[in-house]
Parts: sequence; structure tokens; C-alpha cells
Amino acid sequence: MAYPERDLIVDPRSGFCKSNSTFYSKRNPLCLPPNPSLDVTTFISSQPQRGTTAFIDASTGHRLTFSDLWRVVDRVADCLYHEVGIRRGDVVLILSPNSIYIPVVCLSVMSLGAVVTTANTLNTSGEISKQIAQSNPTLVFTTSQLAPKLAAAISVVLTDEEDEKRVELTSGVRVVGILSEMMKKETSGQRVRDRVNQDDTAMMLYSSGTTGTSKGVISSHGNLTAYVAKYIDDKWKRDEIFVCTVPMFHSFGLLAFAMGSVASGSTVVILRRFGLDDMMQAVEKYKATILSLAPPVLVAMINGADQLKAKYDLTSLRKVRCGGAPLSKEVTDSFLEKYPTVDIFQGYALTESHGSGASTESVEESLKYGAVGLLSSGIEARIVDPETGRVMGVNQPGELWLKGPSISKGYFRNEEATNETINLEGWLKTGDLCYIDEDGFLFVVDRLKELIKYKGYQVPPAELEALLIAHPHILDAAVIP
Repeated sequence: MAYPERDLIVDPRSGFCKSNSTFYSKRNPLCLPPNPSLDVTTFISSQPQRGTTAFIDASTGHRLTFSDLWRVVDRVADCLYHEVGIRRGDVVLILSPNSIYIPVVCLSVMSLGAVVTTANTLNTSGEISKQIAQSNPTLVFTTSQLAPKLAAAISVVLTDEEDEKRVELTSGVRVVGILSEMMKKETSGQRVRDRVNQDDTAMMLYSSGTTGTSKGVISSHGNLTAYVAKYIDDKWKRDEIFVCTVPMFHSFGLLAFAMGSVASGSTVVILRRFGLDDMMQAVEKYKATILSLAPPVLVAMINGADQLKAKYDLTSLRKVRCGGAPLSKEVTDSFLEKYPTVDIFQGYALTESHGSGASTESVEESLKYGAVGLLSSGIEARIVDPETGRVMGVNQPGELWLKGPSISKGYFRNEEATNETINLEGWLKTGDLCYIDEDGFLFVVDRLKELIKYKGYQVPPAELEALLIAHPHILDAAVIP
């Protein structure tokens, strides 16, 4: 273990320091770039490229190699700069189902110092309008099918692969480009990159945070660089073939499969929409080695194990990564009984922590039933009594606070929510009731926050209450988990 202050006396078993009541990660320290003027796209592209194929569209089989990926990232960035006028600090919204082109857009936009934000494709026009009013995007990447959800005045680049009638179906929005055409144009060679600092905002994904309505989480280039550095340090993630089963508008999907996997040289098979049979078919067809799943999908795999194994060749599958809620010993044992050649790992993180929190990274660690793992590289943790504010020790439950280079600076244009969630010392109050045991493993006991979790999605009660009260026959409403 490596600790920030040399004079700290830290228990090597638990990672706990009595002098400041802080738990430290037992993982290897993060190797972060010293250059303060470095955008996350450049950091990712500077990693040794180990793989050949970056992305595969599960439904069409269309592939994007790593060399093609970086070529089209440069071309799209060049078009955005010269033809659309995107500059450092501009916000660019992605409203799209999962696609092998989302990473292209994401990496291109961030290389310019512009800011990526995303919206749930299932959101209504009203919900999207509300997010647009707050984030004020200069440009939207979307499909002709989703374009009618946008206000007519907004500028759009269409991401459809099919050419037929797509522009005519866009309900009056101003189409300023076609992504497939941008990807074919040679770069002008005239673009001078704006200087991008690691403190600059790179991404703004919407989360309900610890409570209340959805808010834009500010993600700096430094936050995302710390995430990528952690990802590539996890040696087991290299040379894998992933199936992207999670939505890429969500932080998990976007960070892991538009950035982390690119830096590590892994291949990602992208499902446009999730379906259990589609996922299994992709595992068989592309010899996938690892799945990232929410607990309900894991339970579905257990319940349908006999039929799934009879129908699909799943012999390539070696690992399942599960997050969103702790797995019980019973569920874990049932899965290992049904799939004895597949190792199961857990993880815990928040949108505000950019993939950092805790995780199990080996079969031995995964035997600690009920734990979500050891603290991530570079992360410090405190367990705080929510009633008294007293900082707790080993095996004592309280609210989990996290600190480190991956922790967000706060919420976009929402000082009140930022101050409630992140204190002046940079500690993120997670709203989760947890404890850390004598071996340094994190256990999530309960949720202090009022947030409802449904199939891995966050459902803030305040939004449901506001929706219910809008009904003419409802006088008042209160929503609880």
C-alpha cells in the first residue's frame, strides 16, 4: 500500500488509520499523468494499443478497429471544429441508442475541450427539453427516429447508418451534419487545439445524486483520467471481449465502453438494446469472455440457466461483473452452481465517483460474501455516523464518504446540491449506510438516500411526486421506496 502522508500509521490489514479515522485503499497507487494540460482523449490515445478490434455492432457484425477509431475521431473533431464551430466549453448532447459510434462522438468532442452530456432515449420530449434548458447544448447527436423529441431550433448531427429519408424525418430540427459523412472526410490539417486543462469539464452526466431531481454531475478531464488510469491498472480487464449490456447514456456504460475499454485495448460487442437472448447470442457468436450486469439480469440467468445453456454455446464466458446492488451469498452460490466455469465479481461506484468506490478483483476476494470489495486505487473512505457526525472505525456502520482524484467537484449550476453532497474538504457523502471490516472490505448495509432503484435505474421520489400531483384528481402524494 502507498499512503499520501509518510507519517501515517495505517493498519495494513484493514487500511484504517486511527489518527485521522480514514480508510485507505490497499490497491496499487494510481499512476496519474503530471501534465496539468491534458485532455482525457489524448491520455487514452497515448496508451499502448494492445488490441485490434475496438467495437463490434452485435446486430450487423460491423467492426471498428482501433486504427479506424482514432482516424475517425480526428476526422469528426476536425469537422466539428471547422464546419460546426464547436469550441472549448461548448456542450454537446448525445441522444442515441447504444451504437459503436457513441465512443467516436464522445472522444471527438472531449478532444476539443467541449463537454459531453447524454440523455435517456426513453425520456419524454418534456424531460429532454428540461435537460436541454439546463445544460444549453450547442449541438445534438441523435437519430432521425429520436429527433422529433427535440426542439425545432436546435442544431443536429444525425447518427443513423441508413441513408433513406433520414433527413426528411427529423421534424424540423436544423440538420448540420451526418456523422457517417464526417467520418469519411480527410482532416484539414489546419486545426490548432485549444489548451485543455485537467480541471476543465469534460462530461456532464445526469444523476439524482443522494436525493431529489436529476442533476448534471460535473466530470473534469482529471476525474476521467483517474478513471482510465484505474481501469488500465486492472490487468484482468485487458484482452477481454465484453458485451455492452448497459445503456451508454449512463455513466457505467459510457465510462467503461467509450473510454476504459479503448485504453485497455479490449473489444466491445455493443447491443443496441438489451435482451437476454440477444446478449447470449452475442456471447456465442463473438466468443465474449465477460459480461457486466445488474443483479436482476444475473437472477434471470440463474432462473433460465438450463434453457440458456441448451440453446447457446457459452463456453467462452469466463467472468461476470455485477453492480447496482450487493449480491447475497444465496444468489452468488446459485450462479456458481449453474455456471461453474464463470467467476463472479462485484463493484460499487456512483456517477459522482466516476467508477471508483470498491470492487472485487480476484476469485479469492469474491469469496468474501456480501462485500462489494476493497476500496479502489486512489480512494480514501470515512464511515460517518449520520446522526452525530462522529467518524467511525472498523466494523462500525455509518454513512460512507469517499475522497480521491476521481470524485466530482459537484453539480452543474446547483450550488445547494453540491454543498449538501460534497463538503469543503472534497469528501463525497454517498448516502449509503456501510461498514468496512478488519480485512478492508466494504459492505453496503442499507440506503440512507430516498432514491428508489428499479432494475439498475435511479428513480427519484421527488420526480414521481411532482408527476402524480400534476394529475387533476390527486390532491397530494408521497413516494417512498
